[in-house]
Amino acid sequence: MNDGAAAKQFIEARDLLLRHRTDYDRAYREFAWPAMDAFNWALDYFDVVARGNHQPALWIVDDPHSEGLKLSYAQMSERSSRMANYLRGVGVGRGDRLLLMLPNRVELWDVMLAAMKLGAVVLPATTQLSSDDVRDRVQLGGAQYVVVDGAELAKFDSIDASVKRIAVGARREGWLDLADAGEASPHFVPDGPTRATDPLLLYFTSGTTSKPKLVEHTHQSYPVGHLSTMYWIGLMPGDVHWNISSPGWAKHAWSCFFAPWNAQACVFVYNYARFVPRETLEVLVRFNVTTLCAPPTVWRMLVQEPLASYDVKLREIVGAGEPLNPEIIERVRRAWNITIRDGYGQTETTCQIGNSPGQPVVPGSMGRPLPGYKVELVDADDQPVSEGEIALPALPFAQRPLGLMTGYANNANATDHAMRNGYYHTSDVALRRDDGYYVYVGRADDVFKSSDYRLSPFELESVLIEHEAIAEAAVVPSVDPLRLSVPKAFVTVRQGFEAGPELARSVFRFSREKLAPYKRIRRLQFSDLPKTISGKIRRVELRRREQERPAEPERLPGEYWEEDFPDLR
Repeated sequence: MNDGAAAKQFIEARDLLLRHRTDYDRAYREFAWPAMDAFNWALDYFDVVARGNHQPALWIVDDPHSEGLKLSYAQMSERSSRMANYLRGVGVGRGDRLLLMLPNRVELWDVMLAAMKLGAVVLPATTQLSSDDVRDRVQLGGAQYVVVDGAELAKFDSIDASVKRIAVGARREGWLDLADAGEASPHFVPDGPTRATDPLLLYFTSGTTSKPKLVEHTHQSYPVGHLSTMYWIGLMPGDVHWNISSPGWAKHAWSCFFAPWNAQACVFVYNYARFVPRETLEVLVRFNVTTLCAPPTVWRMLVQEPLASYDVKLREIVGAGEPLNPEIIERVRRAWNITIRDGYGQTETTCQIGNSPGQPVVPGSMGRPLPGYKVELVDADDQPVSEGEIALPALPFAQRPLGLMTGYANNANATDHAMRNGYYHTSDVALRRDDGYYVYVGRADDVFKSSDYRLSPFELESVLIEHEAIAEAAVVPSVDPLRLSVPKAFVTVRQGFEAGPELARSVFRFSREKLAPYKRIRRLQFSDLPKTISGKIRRVELRRREQERPAEPERLPGEYWEEDFPDLR
């Protein structure tokens, strides 16, 4: 264990944010990242607040008609110490790399805490990976150990024999059984201090625009850095917080782990076999969830239900993963009199920009820089502008936000490119309003020109999903001999509507009514949308399809052009 000074600074910084939870100006002005040398969040913070603490820390529900598994802070502390002793016994030591592929079961939290206590490095992985993905990630990440759910063991048959395998919930030859951890000692003694800058997590990016990269975070960048995320969500001690997110992705660590436990709230999980909006709303009511974070895909499905008929106890609701469309925010506000607050961050960071509790929410804006983050907008020459790429000062080191990654592991070129000229470059474009609020424009690679106008796919998509028939939309440039390119929308339709020429005519008419002439949708295709395994739309794939499409046939199946409907004029 370390000397406790760093933990004291951490708690003081946390308490300042809790005190000024709804006073953004004061929180932003007074907050400073704690200066740390030696710090182990699991030992120096979690175990300390868990001592004799019988408040719920983790609540996992598999059947909405049962109470599920509810474990206190004290129980999680003891379980993770047993787990750390077990893992040490099978050889896991400081700096060793462990790939963790588990669904939302208690062992996931046990192993995360235990690895932290040991000083091991965790590579979280989603259970949706294929066998080839698994082999690539074990190799790229240099994993020496894997902890895997029993249902996924076959995916690891082709990995190197030197990797030690540990199974959860199943027994199989050649695999150790994690259940044996229950017999280990509950008293854990670390082998020495943990440096705050030691590596802790290696996260694979979701790969919306390129092959996944390996993001390195430390014992301070995510555990302490997620104070900004805690502040954005508006978490308070004793909250029951549900973050609808799949394990293996950074968002799961954001608010199924660090942010709620930083606030001494309870992490709530409901494991559904298939997402059913009505069932989700019933769970919110039955289990008195007080704070909810969900991606836009979930919100788009929830608003199709009669929200006002559900007596939720929610105090704070937020959305993240992709920008939220104003139409969705307004539907929820009308039903529950609560505003979904958007936030922005990346695997490479914690929450950077957000609409924090108690502050006016500007429609279409993702909010203001969160405490601890100084945000710049820069042009292609890294000069300050009012609309440009979101960039974080990375040099001098004193200005670097604590929640920023150290870099891309094993990829110096990618790190140098992202950190060029003293900034961390996000590759996301935004504009800053006069009141200090930021509006998301799009990925730098997604924004395109039509005629001589610069268009934001997100802005056009936000309008399209206001149409009663459209569930999801993705806008990309389509080659045009006169205008260079024109906006083309790939859309999926809501249940009860039928794709076809009449619906296409309706969407084109709607586009004409809602958008300036230079922004209007000129082409439309009813189609499934390609997504990453984390659920984000891969516009890069749709864009490539348009660039590579042959001259013939002129129309693809399910595709319509505005000029197909002369009666619109």
